[in-house]
Amino acid sequence: MKTRTMTITFLIIIALMIVIPLLMINGDFGGADGAGEQMIAELQPSYQPWFESFLSLPAETESMMFALQAALGAGFIGYVLGKFKGSATSSRSDD
Repeated sequence: MKTRTMTITFLIIIALMIVIPLLMINGDFGGADGAGEQMIAELQPSYQPWFESFLSLPAETESMMFALQAALGAGFIGYVLGKFKGSATSSRSDD
C-alpha cells in the first residue's frame, strides 16, 4: 500500500473516531467508579466498605493528577518510540 493511501486511510479512521462519539447524543458518560458502586449495591445491598479514604482530594485536583499521569505516560511512550526510531535510523546509516 502506498504511503499516500495509508495516510488518507488513517485520516479517515481518525475523523470517524472523532465524529461517531459526538453523534451519540444519548450516550451515558458515567465513570467506572459509579458503575462499580451501582453493581455492588445491586448484588450485595448490605455491603460495608472495609475502610474510608484517609485523603479526600477535590475533584479538580483528581482531574489534574489524572491528566498529569496521562501526560507522563504519553511522554514516556513518545520517548521510547523516538529512541527506537533513532536507533533504527542510525543503524541504517552505519550500513
